[in-house]
Amino acid sequence: MTLSAVATLPLLAMTEALPGFPAHRDYVLVTADGDGRLFWLQSMAPDGPRFLAIDPGMYFPDYAPALPSAVCADLKLTDPAEARLYCLVTVPPAGPAAATANLRAPLVVNPANWRAVQVVLVDGSHPIRRPLRR
Repeated sequence: MTLSAVATLPLLAMTEALPGFPAHRDYVLVTADGDGRLFWLQSMAPDGPRFLAIDPGMYFPDYAPALPSAVCADLKLTDPAEARLYCLVTVPPAGPAAATANLRAPLVVNPANWRAVQVVLVDGSHPIRRPLRR
């Protein structure tokens, strides 16, 4: 009998629920495309929500928002540069070519303890709907 290897994904423990989903705090990030450009942020609950997400650095290399110190303290981030950021993606009825990323409210993850929170940035220079295609 051989045992096959099973990939384990870290459980993201949200310190605050995502807006509109107060009952869901445990999520995993699952690769959606095989090359690490798209992810599913999937609730662990069987009937929970699932969101399409991106690593914004892959699409917007200059994206480097200032994280509030309260967020860093809550996630126990000693250095904000250690945070992993993910942005939720909206695919409108027009189709994937019109997809946008929410750069104003990134998901901030501490990879040392997998605590996460979605933060709304006060810096208005980051749009809520930034096209993925230029």
